Amino acid sequence: MSRISTLAAAAACALALVAGTAGAVSAAPTDQAPGVAAAAAAEKVDPVAWTPCNPDPSKPDPKIYDCAVYPVPIDYDNPKGEKIGIAMLRRRAGDPAKRIGSLFLNPGGPGGSGYLWATTARFAPQVQDSFDLIGFDPRGVARSNPLRCFKTAEEADAITGRMTGVPVTRAEVDETLDATEDYTDACSRNAGPLIEHMSTINVVRDLDRMRRAVGDAKLNFAGFSYGTLIGATYAGMYPDKVRALIIDGNVDPNLRLHNGLEYDRQRADGFEIALDEFLKRCQAVGAPRCAFGEGDTRARFDAIRDHLRTSPVTLPDGSQVTLSSFTSQVANALYAQSRLAPLAVSIQALDRAIQPQAVSSLAAAPSTDAAKVLAQTVPAALREAPADTPYTTDDSYYGVNCQDKPYPSNTRVFANVAKAWEQESPTFGRYQAFDAPACASWPAPARDAERYSGPWNRRTANPVLVIGNLYDPATQYKFAQRMQQQLGNAVLVSVDSIEHCAIGRSKALNALVTSYLVDGKVPAAGQLLRPDAEIFPSAA
Repeated sequence: MSRISTLAAAAACALALVAGTAGAVSAAPTDQAPGVAAAAAAEKVDPVAWTPCNPDPSKPDPKIYDCAVYPVPIDYDNPKGEKIGIAMLRRRAGDPAKRIGSLFLNPGGPGGSGYLWATTARFAPQVQDSFDLIGFDPRGVARSNPLRCFKTAEEADAITGRMTGVPVTRAEVDETLDATEDYTDACSRNAGPLIEHMSTINVVRDLDRMRRAVGDAKLNFAGFSYGTLIGATYAGMYPDKVRALIIDGNVDPNLRLHNGLEYDRQRADGFEIALDEFLKRCQAVGAPRCAFGEGDTRARFDAIRDHLRTSPVTLPDGSQVTLSSFTSQVANALYAQSRLAPLAVSIQALDRAIQPQAVSSLAAAPSTDAAKVLAQTVPAALREAPADTPYTTDDSYYGVNCQDKPYPSNTRVFANVAKAWEQESPTFGRYQAFDAPACASWPAPARDAERYSGPWNRRTANPVLVIGNLYDPATQYKFAQRMQQQLGNAVLVSVDSIEHCAIGRSKALNALVTSYLVDGKVPAAGQLLRPDAEIFPSAA
């Protein structure tokens, strides 16, 4: 996922030039032998030591939650060595007589905190009655020994403040890449031994250990966004231990683990597809249902973006909309259908600020104040860990991605591919190209990491439920199709929506999910569902 997806997924849920760099990506070690997983599964683990807790002390204790910190090895090659703690939160099954087992939840990222997902209302009451919902922060994330590259916020800001989200000029590109190398140098100095053991294979080993520690014979798991890679990896490593596995907002596991650049190029294309559909639907309903729905929405949007490429817009309050802030806000809005109508209002207001002389047919065109949100760059990192140190941000996004996804070791490659990618993805190509330069100089890169890169087609004990939105920006729909094809035993259910992930947005989908989890009924393959809400509701 991108930096934006790390935040949005947790809050809600890449050419010839590329081909020319592929040879620079070396094959990484993999864990493909079934015997490795079998040996680990046979190892005795201690049960989880749960303690009653209240996840929201500002409210009365509902007395249905338990907390734990479960120890796991930093390095599974040295299981008796140093340990880290995985923070877990359990919402006990509402009806003990109907309890089936535990349902583990992961919101994605990498870097998304899943701890409070045990409190989610995303699942139907029947699911909450039948399962202990277990949220957890994966290794290196939030409450679970967060991976930290700095000691103070000031040190971090001094480096990240030199980075431009969508650098265009030579000076912006050079300063961004120089700052990126300074960032990875800081990670090398400060992150500690955990930085070498952040790959998804280790997250999955932790997950299987937790499964056994709560007493479940088989795993029930719902993974969103990057969490779908956790699910697919579990299916590959422990196929006989799958009871119910839901993956929503899917990555392409094979591509992601073998070619980071091409994966990112296709992610940029996914954002572009979602943006284009948003603009088409906006134009189709017109103004005022979509505030930006006058005229040729695609041409008008492109004109705004191209204007910002060379000329930031200063709003009446003094705030400034830049290409970087604009692109980050558009990307962020595409993650959730509920943000799209407000996005249209903000873009219309920005257009008025650029062209104050333009006459709108709207009876009440938005004031330029509505454009202020576009001046705010969406945060590039999570700040979910308790503020127990002068630097609370964790750096697990790169900690995982740079170990999972093979990239060239030459930082300048990212500047070169940006020029090519923006030709086919004019809004998000350059934005996506500068998402991963840190992986070129990461102190524990994929080529040196222990990773699981397949096979993905092992037949699981029960079918995997794959869910994909037709216009998912962060993990485009063809990724969900590939996930279903790569897995050995899976069905795909689709939703006609512009949004990242689908569970909780469609009553029809939630009914299928509930039946799958509670009754073990696998949905019929090939279903296309609709979300409950409209993007641009008609006036009451």
